[in-house]
Amino acid sequence: MCSTVTAICDCLYCVYNIVSLAYQHGTRCPHLKKLEMVSRKHSEHVGQVGLVSLRAILSSGEERNEVTPDSVFSEGSCRMALQTSPFPNRCAAATHATGWALILPCFWFLDRLIAVCKSTTLERKRERTCSLRPLKVFFGSITFFLLFLVTAPIALLGFLLWAPLQACRRPFCYHRESASLQNETHRGLELEGTASFIFASANLCLLPDSLARFNNLCHTQQRAAAIGECIAQGVGRPNVRIFIDSPSSCGTLSPSNSVLPASNTITYGATDKQASVPNSNSDVVYIPFEDTKEPSASIQHNSNQNSNQQGRTGQRSAPRALLSQGLGQLGDVPWEVSTMFPSHVDILCLEEVFDKRAAQKLTRALSPLFAHILYDIGGYACQPPCSCSSFKFFNSGLFLASRFPFVEAEYYCFPNSRGEDALAAKGLLAAKVLIGKNVKQQKLVGYFNCIHLHAPEGEGAIRCEQLNMVTNWIGNFQAATRQPDEEVVFDVLCGDFNFDNCSPDDTLEQNHGLFEEYKDPCRAGPGKEKPWVIGTLLEQPTLYDDAVNTPENLQRTLENDMLRKRYICPPVPAAGSPLVYPETDQPWIGRRIDYILFREKSISKHCQTEVEEVSFITQLAGLTDHIPVSLRLNVRMDS
Repeated sequence: MCSTVTAICDCLYCVYNIVSLAYQHGTRCPHLKKLEMVSRKHSEHVGQVGLVSLRAILSSGEERNEVTPDSVFSEGSCRMALQTSPFPNRCAAATHATGWALILPCFWFLDRLIAVCKSTTLERKRERTCSLRPLKVFFGSITFFLLFLVTAPIALLGFLLWAPLQACRRPFCYHRESASLQNETHRGLELEGTASFIFASANLCLLPDSLARFNNLCHTQQRAAAIGECIAQGVGRPNVRIFIDSPSSCGTLSPSNSVLPASNTITYGATDKQASVPNSNSDVVYIPFEDTKEPSASIQHNSNQNSNQQGRTGQRSAPRALLSQGLGQLGDVPWEVSTMFPSHVDILCLEEVFDKRAAQKLTRALSPLFAHILYDIGGYACQPPCSCSSFKFFNSGLFLASRFPFVEAEYYCFPNSRGEDALAAKGLLAAKVLIGKNVKQQKLVGYFNCIHLHAPEGEGAIRCEQLNMVTNWIGNFQAATRQPDEEVVFDVLCGDFNFDNCSPDDTLEQNHGLFEEYKDPCRAGPGKEKPWVIGTLLEQPTLYDDAVNTPENLQRTLENDMLRKRYICPPVPAAGSPLVYPETDQPWIGRRIDYILFREKSISKHCQTEVEEVSFITQLAGLTDHIPVSLRLNVRMDS
């Protein structure tokens, strides 16, 4: 078997060389030649395995011109857009689409063959009263297996078209909504010298349906549509700003959704009960305030536009009025468990969006809110030399949506993945976004990095190697793309790290030097979380229990220490050692493997950052086995 696989890979590699030579000697656009030379030169400079670089490119009819930061604000300049297709020309894109169309029927029948034999706990619960399941499995498996055999030869022909084209495929697809440049920039830093940025991260487990069932999740396409609707509902609701007239007031606040009236919303079919969400049309909210003066509070609703035009400013600490309304504060970080995504998230990072059709559904749902989206990130099949050496059946699963335009983006693939993780092109996506201008009319940019690390437990050494690569890659990317006339206002790293800060089995990763560069607002130190932190990895067998199958129920469960330990995954003990957790007089937290970190050393010396709020989000209850997280970061610039 191994020799057969090796022979196939060798044949594909030979085909790749032939295609590469033919492509190199063919007629190409001079801008593509320049792009490849830049990428090759940058790869040699970095000296790391698995680098694929893309520069920002202008699209205007059939011509494509390279964008520089200086041209973005020039009058009459074309609007910035990465190439929407991952292929260099229409012929390659059409051939790729033809090859995949031939593969898809066989792939779908194989997916259904496995899915019909693997049911979720919710499906088993519904089928207890039905005695026809054995017949369904028997006849369904035979039918799909025969259809798989019939379509296999056609799929092989499609594979011979599809696989070699991956050598010239760019590492992501790009979707851009047409919008004015003013709507894509942040006016707060220019007008007031201070602004809040909201970042969110979520692992969605959007694998092919058959594989998602091993995580007790099903109906990938339906879940993708429901997730997109939920995120759009939370992010797109009007931004509520509360002004508290009091000597001890901290400024403008974005309150917890728990202070707002609730109404019913549509939920995914697997959830039996309907969830309640805030009513964004509420005009009056009164919050009592204990002070010597009677406070006056007013609500300002932004229309459903980009909130960045409004110039958000944020609180330094949570006032007493909000502490009793769902926003808690222990120590220096306000936090909450929210049933909705924060209003007007600026950058959203999603992990495990492996299914391309699911990614397209998410793109359609989120594009009215996020003008710039990168999806289908990563490489497939056999990659070129000095890149990932193993055959990749899946992309990286990363999905990045931003209100701000991308200036540059690079994808890096981890070369050291093993086991089932080696089937996916997991890695790092580093992006540079254009924020706007400051009061001195200097360009403001931000760096945003998202990753998905090696998953299997007990393999911390591999994750540490990947963290080393991430540190080097981010440093090299920023060194190559930072311009002297720019001000960097934030540097954020987020994603699914697949290790936590409480498991004895993850001690190696907990002490990695990355946490000396980037700050984790939830971390008290190596192996110790802050007392208010909540784990983000749910127990898969209990995903559909009444206590966690709606946003409100999951919120109540997470806020209760006794209930939480039944539904959040416990820490992983070290090999051969019993687990003692939690320590005396310490709360039960569970595994938090989803992170949003920020770095201060790499931003402009004129900028100061402060954490305004950390949120654990329950809106996707019943749709994924992770709890999304968000971070609100305030940036102040010296005048």
